[in-house]
Amino acid sequence: MRQARAFRLVALSAVAAMLLAGAFATPTRAQPELMRGDRMPYDAFDRMPKTDLDVPSGVIHVAFGAGEFALPKEKILEWVATSAKAVSTYYGRFPVKSLRLLFVPVEGTRVRGGTTWGYRGAAIRVPLGRDAGMDDLKRDWVMVHEMVHLALPDMEDRYAWLSEGLAVYVEPVARVQAGDLSAKEIWLAMMRDMPKGLPQAGDRGLDNTSTWGRKYWGGAMFCLYADVGIRKATNNRMGLQDAMRGVIAAGGSHEIDWPIERILTTADRAVGVDLLTKLHDEWGSKPVTPDLDSLWRDLGLRLRDGGIDFDDAAPLAAIRAAITKAPR
Repeated sequence: MRQARAFRLVALSAVAAMLLAGAFATPTRAQPELMRGDRMPYDAFDRMPKTDLDVPSGVIHVAFGAGEFALPKEKILEWVATSAKAVSTYYGRFPVKSLRLLFVPVEGTRVRGGTTWGYRGAAIRVPLGRDAGMDDLKRDWVMVHEMVHLALPDMEDRYAWLSEGLAVYVEPVARVQAGDLSAKEIWLAMMRDMPKGLPQAGDRGLDNTSTWGRKYWGGAMFCLYADVGIRKATNNRMGLQDAMRGVIAAGGSHEIDWPIERILTTADRAVGVDLLTKLHDEWGSKPVTPDLDSLWRDLGLRLRDGGIDFDDAAPLAAIRAAITKAPR
């Protein structure tokens, strides 16, 4: 039986950061059901007026909670479409055939988090600041992050690092592939933030350590090393992108429950190497501290004056370029 454990707090992405505390606004008397943090109000949503957005291989049903936004709703829908395009670019299609997307107006100018469910069909709820402008939405990463969750089957809570880490890693890569961010921007952010995922004293591996840093950035680091490892093993013909496309092709999505072993073996089968399974065997049950500085050098990443330079003569420079290259 599918359970409601698909509740997801948004993570810090590789491009932007926000405080997890206060991610959800206090419920108002007018719409407490819409603002509950633990469940998607499916029944209430299904009674609301909706706008349908066609996306590759699917449709997004968008509804707005009671209240007004400074932006015309058409502009908010443009942001949704842009986000869906980035996710579809990465996965080759939108991860689910049908998505319920609910916006709830709250105070402020920013996106106040996001929550994704799948237990009664794919659904995302986003508390959005009433005074948000287009620049606020263009800078925001939450919508893409939440849509990435849709591609991964639900798992036991101890493996939340894979769901959150994948969303943290894929979100900026997908946005570069779609032309919404620059490659230098996201590699600079990864160099800055990825060390937050390294194991600390008392760590017992990704499966057994539920700290914020390990869940989000430890998971993202796993995905980065998996991506590089797959590309090295396949002479840069395939990467994590191809592995995760294989999960979708096999029927995987956030609407169903799979054990982590099935997810990883399905992904491995898609690229012809069992790298994800082996990496989980190494990183899941014990602390592993990879040499990030060495990886950055091999990828051809060099910090300079607060920015970053690419060294195209570095051993893994071609892999770095392939990760963010738009797929054909």
